[in-house]
Amino acid sequence: MADYALYGGLGSPYSMKMRALLRYRRIPHRWITHNRPEVMAPLFARVKAPVIPVLTFPDGMVMNDSTPLIYELERRHADRSVVPTDEAHSFLALLLEDFADEWGTKAMFHYRWDAERDQQQMSRWLAFDRLHGQGRPAIEAAAEVFRARQVGRMALVGCTLQNAPMIEASAQAVMGALDGLATEGDYLFGGRPSLADFAWFGQLSQLATDPTPYDLMRDEAPYLMRWLVNLDDASGVEGEWGEPAQATSALLNLACELYLPFLAANAEAAAEGRAEFTVEALGHRYSQAPFRYQVKCLAELTAAYRRLSAGARARVDGTLSQASVAILAAA
Repeated sequence: MADYALYGGLGSPYSMKMRALLRYRRIPHRWITHNRPEVMAPLFARVKAPVIPVLTFPDGMVMNDSTPLIYELERRHADRSVVPTDEAHSFLALLLEDFADEWGTKAMFHYRWDAERDQQQMSRWLAFDRLHGQGRPAIEAAAEVFRARQVGRMALVGCTLQNAPMIEASAQAVMGALDGLATEGDYLFGGRPSLADFAWFGQLSQLATDPTPYDLMRDEAPYLMRWLVNLDDASGVEGEWGEPAQATSALLNLACELYLPFLAANAEAAAEGRAEFTVEALGHRYSQAPFRYQVKCLAELTAAYRRLSAGARARVDGTLSQASVAILAAA
């Protein structure tokens, strides 16, 4: 019988996000990590950006952007949905998923490519994932090339020395909130995981592996580490949607203080053709060049907000800050 095939990697937060989600939803699939160029080139030719994960569908469809993937799977499979049935909660889960995907990944990139020991270990591990069996010299030569490329890209994604304090402060705030969730509740929206849980799982699965953030998480958020391990395969979880957890409120507050203003400033800078924009949050400043994909992210969030019914929108407005509501309500 034809099934799904997920082409991904252990070092890819979005691959881990989608693998865990497929496992939870009990959707039969193959997990393929032998991502050699001759295997991936025909798949990449069928998607907009040549990045993993790539999911092939039983009917031959190919997709690789995790958020559209989640909603396409929702359209095709009704059981064990990861989208809360409550309309307001559904929007808030989407906001937190976007927060993880677009801001949470900065922590992953920062910690992976900042310190020498992280650069060395992770470049070698990631090269091993592609080249195992081809010998240590080949693996380590490829690791050095990849390491140089990734370190060279740090400024492009905002992972600079000047931005490090805000990135680290936000990462620690997220880890603290979810460490509390691990001991006091189940998931962000009740007794079953949502797309937001899986998005943060994907990013934090990398911090729980890389040397420096591993040490940090072990010392400051040890129960989060076990929560992540359990969410990696939640196929046995049976739960119901419920009220948002205390950790959910903490993450939403962080999204209001940091993420939505970041998206708004990015979109404004892109529209005005500016080379750089700056936001202030958590007692720190953050600057980077505008990024077109994140302009699209804000547009999709505002479109989802406008689609809410009047009652759901009122509840969302009561949950978020006035400044965040103004950002979402902007045409």
